[in-house]
Amino acid sequence: MRTYSLDDVYETRKRRDSWWTVYFVDPVACRVALPVANRTRITPNGLTVFSLVLGMVSAACFALDQLVAGALMFYLSFTIDCVDGKIARLKGTGTPFGLWLDYVGDRVRVVLCAGGLAYGQYVLTGDVRYVVLGAAVAVLDLFRYVNAPQMKRVREAVREERGEPELPGEDTVPLECAPADLDLHLLVERGPRPGGRRRRLPSFFRRLNRFLARHRVRSHLISGIEFHAAVFVVAPLAGAWALIPLAMAAGVLLLANEIFLVYRMWLFTRRHSVPSQESREHVLV
Repeated sequence: MRTYSLDDVYETRKRRDSWWTVYFVDPVACRVALPVANRTRITPNGLTVFSLVLGMVSAACFALDQLVAGALMFYLSFTIDCVDGKIARLKGTGTPFGLWLDYVGDRVRVVLCAGGLAYGQYVLTGDVRYVVLGAAVAVLDLFRYVNAPQMKRVREAVREERGEPELPGEDTVPLECAPADLDLHLLVERGPRPGGRRRRLPSFFRRLNRFLARHRVRSHLISGIEFHAAVFVVAPLAGAWALIPLAMAAGVLLLANEIFLVYRMWLFTRRHSVPSQESREHVLV
């Protein structure tokens, strides 16, 4: 059985990831992945199931008003969720079912934790705002993960119809992450403007994108991962007073990011029609 080094584990990290993952999760996940890879036979699917169980424990802690315990269990659950991907890439043991399990497990964890948080605070205070908060968190998360693959299909259908290649880096973005997880330079059409001039990002954004790329950080600074971290880790650790304001602030930022992406997609589809019925069906299925 091959013995892996920490450098081998580092090679399994994503080329660019959320800043929360890069700075607060990967340093722990990589060191956890090393002994898991070298000393156990745990499969990535087994780790995914374990992560989901930890997520259920987190939801139970929230429901019992154990906010600090719930936050720590959610962080641990997400960390193990990152470890399963590293083990899959390191050993080449990933499966299509594992992708599905990981995707669905993430959604179940968020819904359960949102429900547990809402239930625990409502029972304690009788404040219906916590019920609204839990429902809003679950709906916003589900909307993002339903909307993202559909937007990717729209983009693919238009480019397929026009016979255009994918932009560099797009083929490396998982379906469940795109397009919300695309880098800044992929969000701006770089085709020629009328008159032959090419579209380019302003120099500030180019420099910012290069700086973030050097640190493996994606250029959009609020995504589903940061949203979950704010609602289920940072706010509970700060205390019950922070649950509503921090969740609202993170939700507004995430929604603004989604609206921006939808707006970019709308501009893109206005410039590029999809005339064939076959392409339309590809987008809708």
